[in-house]
Amino acid sequence: MQLAADAPSSRSPTWMRSWLIAAAVYNIVWGAAVIVAPATTLRLLGVTPNSTDVWPALWGCIGMMVAVYGVGYAIASRDPFSHWPIVLVGLLGKILGPIGFVIAASRGELPWSMGWTLLSNDVVWWVPFGMMLWRVAKLHGASGRA
Repeated sequence: MQLAADAPSSRSPTWMRSWLIAAAVYNIVWGAAVIVAPATTLRLLGVTPNSTDVWPALWGCIGMMVAVYGVGYAIASRDPFSHWPIVLVGLLGKILGPIGFVIAASRGELPWSMGWTLLSNDVVWWVPFGMMLWRVAKLHGASGRA
């Protein structure tokens, strides 16, 4: 028998909101830096583009996508239990991005020095995002909602 006190709460824990706000701020700031100064941020990662390279333009587009994810995380922070699909899409990107990087770097298409961005852009978020999705799955399973 489940008591009312044991029933899953629809109110998201503070730690979820805090992690999503941190992810929002980080992604928006990092994305904005790449949008504003793509060549500079590339040089910091060991890539020296020349005047004919498309690297800065493509890197700026990646910065835009990262910043947009930040907006999504800000929205999700309002109610992570309701906005869990944003967290799922974010986690998928944070898993698939590093896989794509390793494939491209192993083929010589990207320099390994760019891999440092994976630590702060992706890896650091795996556990909290995974924990959020686990909690959502438990909540939905306990309540019978999908």
